[in-house]
Order: sequence, then C-alpha cells, then structure tokens
Amino acid sequence: MSNLKHVVIYTDGACSGNPGTGGYGVVMLFGEYRKELSGGFRRTTNNRMELLGAIEGLRALKERCSVKLHTDSQYVVNAIEKGWAAKWRANGWMRNKTDKAVNPDLWEQLLKLCQQHDVKFIWVKGHSGNKENERCDVLAVAAAQRPNLPEDEGYLQ
Repeated sequence: MSNLKHVVIYTDGACSGNPGTGGYGVVMLFGEYRKELSGGFRRTTNNRMELLGAIEGLRALKERCSVKLHTDSQYVVNAIEKGWAAKWRANGWMRNKTDKAVNPDLWEQLLKLCQQHDVKFIWVKGHSGNKENERCDVLAVAAAQRPNLPEDEGYLQ
C-alpha cells in the first residue's frame, strides 16, 4: 500500500484554429480539496495545449503523489502509456528514421514530471457529459479568449 497522497487530475486543451489562439484547463481533486488552473497563448496548437494541461496539473503538486490523470487526448494518453514519448526521447526526438517528434519541449517536461510522481493516464471521451472534463473545456476556452495572451515560445513555425 502506497503512502502517497492520491490525487485526481482532469485536463483539457482548446485551440481556435490549429495553429491559433489556445488554452488549457485543469481540475485537481484531493479529498475535499479542489483547485482549478488555466492559461493560454496567442499562437499554439491543440496538442500543445493538451500537453500543457497535463504538465501544469502535475507541476502544481507540492510533493510526490499517486495521480490518476484524465484527459480526452488520446495523443497524450497513448504517447505516455504505450511508451512512445520515452522512445522518441531515447531516439533523439525522432518518431522513426525520418520523422521528428513534434513538441519535444513539452514531452520532455511531461516525462520528467511522470518520473517525479506515480501517474496513470486515463482517456475520457470529450464532450460526453463528464462533469470535470467539461469544466476543463470551459476553463481552456475561456483562457484562450483572454486579452494580451503571451507567445507560446515552444511553438516553432
């Protein structure tokens, strides 16, 4: 039995255009404790916002935790749970002999956070009535609509 605190995190990303203005939303649950996070960028991609939601949720933890991270991004779930992102990193951020992995800056951050915590990624169907996933979507869309959003410096193009 683990002595780690058990935290549930829901995340979502949103983008108006792809690339376009984007945001992420996070809902963190620990017992009766609830925390919501969000942020946005003026030029980014949906996948970057999905990744950033997971990163910011894990980054907000103050100690090593056991985490169930729910996201509607199969891209994020599969890349971590199937070991794709770790393989890309081991291969110098190449998906195969000719194709570079996209978003290596964010994958590197997420992989490091996954080493700091005991994380299980769980896919949830988006826009299907899951209360916390729907809340994350509201947070992400609202964050993307804020004025004076910063540049997503990791987005190259």
